Amino acid sequence: MELAGRVIAVLEPKGGTSRNGNEWKVQEYVIETHDQYPRRMCFDVFGDDKIKQFNIQVGEELNVSFDIDAREWQGRWFNSIRAWKVERVGATPQMPPVEAPFPPVNAAPADFSMTDEKDDLPF
Repeated sequence: MELAGRVIAVLEPKGGTSRNGNEWKVQEYVIETHDQYPRRMCFDVFGDDKIKQFNIQVGEELNVSFDIDAREWQGRWFNSIRAWKVERVGATPQMPPVEAPFPPVNAAPADFSMTDEKDDLPF
């Protein structure tokens, strides 16, 4: 799924150690749409590497691609909205310069003057 909007809050990161002894980190963000009746969604980014890669800041316009999942804990159900791709709106990817297919401007012009009196063209 995907949602576009402006980041209105960056919440404090959370982290810890899993049962297997691995370190983990998650950061939550709130995004607001630009609809007539704006909607807000809290989503998270899991993993220190992804948090640094996305580098989400308050006020940025984003397209967020995410997955929704629910889990049960002590008889209650909780939704998880986890972002897996974040694109900045209006950001254009940098393209390498492309050489022009035309000759340089200072090249000598082609000579199209009629030097041959005989016209070989059938029309």
